[in-house]
Amino acid sequence: MLGDEKILFSGMQSTGNLTLGNYLGALSNWVKLSDEYTCFYCVVDMHSITVRQNPAELRKRARSLLTLYIAAGLDPEKNCLYYQSHVSGHAELAWILNCFTYMGELNRMTQFKDKAAKHADNINAGLFTYPVLMASDILLYQADVVPVGADQMQHLEITRDIAQRFNAIYGDVFTVPEAYVGKAGRKIMSLQDPTKKMSKSDENPNASIYLMDDKDTIMRKFKRAVTDSEGCIRYSDEQPGIKNLIDIYCACKNIEPEAVVKEFDGKGYAEFKPAVGEVVADVLLPLQKRYNELEKDKAYIDGIIKANTEKATYYSTKTLRKVQKKIGFPERIR
Repeated sequence: MLGDEKILFSGMQSTGNLTLGNYLGALSNWVKLSDEYTCFYCVVDMHSITVRQNPAELRKRARSLLTLYIAAGLDPEKNCLYYQSHVSGHAELAWILNCFTYMGELNRMTQFKDKAAKHADNINAGLFTYPVLMASDILLYQADVVPVGADQMQHLEITRDIAQRFNAIYGDVFTVPEAYVGKAGRKIMSLQDPTKKMSKSDENPNASIYLMDDKDTIMRKFKRAVTDSEGCIRYSDEQPGIKNLIDIYCACKNIEPEAVVKEFDGKGYAEFKPAVGEVVADVLLPLQKRYNELEKDKAYIDGIIKANTEKATYYSTKTLRKVQKKIGFPERIR
């Protein structure tokens, strides 16, 4: 698997239902990136338990997410698609890296402050050391690049700091990862509050398009999308609702905003909203059909889980054993 290509690592949490924003902003781009890099795409179920989860639901969502990876076009023979919790190296390396991470660094993490405010009754140590586990995820596979959004950039910076600190003490052990700076996916905003990103945790079901929404649901949600009273199709920050719909239309048809504005010149929102719904439904239909086929083939998905766990374990163990030797842990007797 590992040749001359650079290594890329990324993952999604197995909580909530994936949205159109997750697909257009990340997942569809992962498929393209797999032509350029050796890719490890993780189902991030260990990070998920910093917030209390229903065990049966977490298992179900993890399998659903891995199946969606494949349905979206990620080849499980070419990419390593696996559960984070199935590779013990993530937790083992995280403990070691905890001992090379300073409290002051973790105190500065804005995501911890945000999540602590939302979950004031469960401010656990895992929530605090979340960035260290994320560093472990990345460094375990010697990732060269990591595609991250603005909200995760701070975590990548602390990953780089930890890697450089460890390397300064023990030599060239970890690859210091860079942020992926290729063409980013469009940032898709909430249909009900276009100043906020579309989120799988939004309490308003009309705010997000979920990947498994049927066409009727998609059309209904777009008809209810918040716009404004101007009544014209312009790509402007002063019309965030319409701008968001244009971005969605562009991403689905692979065109630029100027072309959309020209196409709908002189037309109103009553025509534009259903048109966006139609292109979204068309884009999601093949993914939904493939997902439904894969979900029925239990043996195939089980085989992928087993093979990819073995693959991820093999590559992660190479890094882990090197780290354990460097810090002085006793050698394992085979």
